[in-house]
Amino acid sequence: MKINSKDFLVHAGKKVKLKNYPTTVKPMYKSKEQYGQILKKHIEELSSLQNLLYASNRYSLLLIFQAMDAAGKDSAIKHVMSGINPQGCQVFSFKHPSTEELEHDFLWRIVQCLPERGRIGIFNRSYYEEVLIVRVHPEILHSEGLPNELLGKHTIWHQRYNSIVNLENHLHSNGTRIIKFFLHISKEEQRKRFLKRIDEPEKNWKFSLDDIEERKFWKHYMKAYEDCLSATSTTDAPWYVIPADDKENTRLIISQIILDALKELKMSYPKPTAKRRQELHSIRKLLGTQKS
Repeated sequence: MKINSKDFLVHAGKKVKLKNYPTTVKPMYKSKEQYGQILKKHIEELSSLQNLLYASNRYSLLLIFQAMDAAGKDSAIKHVMSGINPQGCQVFSFKHPSTEELEHDFLWRIVQCLPERGRIGIFNRSYYEEVLIVRVHPEILHSEGLPNELLGKHTIWHQRYNSIVNLENHLHSNGTRIIKFFLHISKEEQRKRFLKRIDEPEKNWKFSLDDIEERKFWKHYMKAYEDCLSATSTTDAPWYVIPADDKENTRLIISQIILDALKELKMSYPKPTAKRRQELHSIRKLLGTQKS
C-alpha cells in the first residue's frame, strides 16, 4: 500500500479538530515480515540521503516529535533513524527548564541545539511544550518570571505561536527544513500501553504516577494540541498528524514523510574543481607505484 504523506498533513490555516483525525488507519503492510522489509528499505534510503545531505552541506533537517505519553515517540525515533550515521544526527529531549534557562525567553535554550548544515536534528519534545503542558498547567507559566502584563491568558498563547512561527520561518529561509510530527494516540490505546508498562517488569521504569495524573487532563491537552496545530502548521514548517495506535504503521508513515522531504531538496555531491581533479590524479598515480 503506497503511503501518501499529504494524507497526514495539516494544511496551513486549517482549523484542527482532532476527533476528525484517526488514531488508526488501514495497515500499510500485509504482514509483520512485509513491515520489516518496507522499513528496512526506508532506512536504507534514509541512510543514503543523509550521506548526500552531509556531503552537499547546504541544508539541515529538524524533526520535531510531540505526543501524549506512551504514543511511541521514542520507539519511532529508534526504529526509523536506526540506519542514520550518528556523526550526522543529534537527538535532544527537553525537560523542565533549568534556572539559567528560566532567565531567558522560552526559545533561548533551543537555539543552541539546532542542527548544523548537513545534519539532522531531532527534538523529542520541544519548545512546543511551552504552549502545551504550560497551557494545561498555567502555574508553570507563573514560575517563568515574566512581567505580569504579559500573562494575559487570552494573549500569551497567541504571542507564543507568533514567536514560534517567526522562528521557524527564519530557520527555513536559512536552509533548515522542519518537519513536525504529532503522534495521535487514542485514550484507550494509552490505557493498554500503561497496563503493559505495569505488567511487564522490563517496562516498569517507563511508568510513573505522574503519567496517571496527566491522563486526567486529556481533554485539556487535546484542546491545547488543536489550537497549537491550527496556529503553527505552515507551508515552510508543516505539522503531520500520525495515527499512533499501530506502532508499525506509525514508523512506516513517519519514515516515508522524511524521505519525501529529503527528496525534495536540491542536493548533489560536490564536484571537484579542475585543480582538485589534477591533485587526485597525481595522488592516484603516486599510490599506483607503491607496493605494500
